Order: sequence, then structure tokens, then C-alpha cells
Amino acid sequence: MVAATPDWCRVFPRRLARVVFAAAASCAVLTARAVMIDEIQVYTDDINKPGEFGLELHVNTTPTGRSTQDFPREITPRHGLRFTPEFSYGLTKDLDAGLYLPYARDADGTTHFAGPKLRLKWLPLQPKEGQGWFMGANLEYSWIAPEFEQSSRFFELRPIAGYRGREWLLAANPILGWALTGPDHDGKPDFSPSVKVARNVASGVALGVEYYAELGKVNNILPRPEQSHTLYFALDYDRKPWVFNVGIGRGLNGATDGWTLKTIIEIPFD
Repeated sequence: MVAATPDWCRVFPRRLARVVFAAAASCAVLTARAVMIDEIQVYTDDINKPGEFGLELHVNTTPTGRSTQDFPREITPRHGLRFTPEFSYGLTKDLDAGLYLPYARDADGTTHFAGPKLRLKWLPLQPKEGQGWFMGANLEYSWIAPEFEQSSRFFELRPIAGYRGREWLLAANPILGWALTGPDHDGKPDFSPSVKVARNVASGVALGVEYYAELGKVNNILPRPEQSHTLYFALDYDRKPWVFNVGIGRGLNGATDGWTLKTIIEIPFD
């Protein structure tokens, strides 16, 4: 016998969709935004248990990418290495908090601190016994060094939605981001959707693809040649104590970095 779905599970997805649509409808555009590539990840149903500490290390590099500066003093992606510790802590069963400390090593071998980032993840709809729908949102506030972004403050709303089945994982993050200072501070968000599709191929091992795009302002999408589109082939490994994601990404148009390698490693405490 299948238990009846609670009313809030039916109402919450519609309300979240309305909030995202209202935010998008009220906002407008921007030229492509150069920013520190500190995190290449599609958020799914992962969340810390109450009182649980977590530490992940995000590492990525761009062997073939943009080397022309978009603004003075910018550190461009080509031949760069980015590494970001992410500390997290579970507050409740559907809420956790995180702190990012992103660093970047430029093509000349100099290491730079890009500025801290705080996040708060809310996941009220979670899969039951490891299978089912999930939905929520992640909020982030960033302080960004001038070598990486003309806006020194940035706010991001990342809706999280998807389904985890016995064999398949589907997830989408239609991200909205607001520059809070600088020349792009106009109250209108960028739109950067991302999608993940993965299939379990062995116990604790999944293969799939991840897609990331930067499209410009939500009410004035950039022409396709000026947009950023990247497709990753990714592997997820989850056999305790080791949990990690690795991927190789290919830019799909001329405005996107050619090749990017990325990994996310969960550091075990036990």
C-alpha cells in the first residue's frame, strides 16, 4: 500500500516554480560575466544530517581556454588551476550551511585568494529510502576579488529539482545571479541553467553528462555566439570512505573555454 502524498509535496513545487518565474519575469541583461570558476557542480539531493560536518575539495583546470582579459587585471581561465575547500554543517534535516574558500593559481604560477562565499541549502522534499523526487533551493552570497569579477559582491539563487531512481539520476538547477556592486549592478539577474543526467553502472558508480550554460540576463538573452555552453562527461564514485565526482568538459561554441577538467572530492573525517 502506497502512502498518500502530503499536500505540501504537491503545493511546494508549484510555489517554487512561481517564485522562480516571478523573479525571472521581473528581471533583465548583461554581457557575459567573467568570474572565478570555483565550483562546477549540479546540486542534487545531497544534504548534511543535523550536526554533521562535511568537507569537499573542488579542483578544476582549463588547459584550453580564454586568455584575453575582459577587464583590466583580470585573471583569465587558460592554464589556470582553481582549488576550493567547501566546509559544511547540517543545521536541520532539510537545512545545511556552507563556507567556500576559493583559491586560483594563474598561468604564471601565482596563487590568489578569490574571496569567501557563504551558502544555505534548503531541501524540504527529499527522496524516501533513496528513491523519489527532490526539490529545494540554495542561496549564496560571495565576496569576490577584483582580479576575478568587476562586481565585488554577488548573490545567487539556485533552485534544485530532480528525481533519483534505482538506476537513473536527473537534476536541474536554473540559476539566477545578481551583481550587487560594480557596472553590472542593475537589479537584473543572469540566467545560468545546469542539468545532470547519470546512470548507475555498478554499485556506487555512475556515469553521465552534465551541462552548464551562461545565457545573459533573463529578460534579454544574449545571442548564441556570445553565450557559454559546456558539456561534461562525468563519473560519480560513492564507496565509503571515498566519494568523488570527476569530469572532462568541452566548450560547445567559440565563447566558451575549449577543455576543462574538474573533480570534487569528499574528504572523510573517520
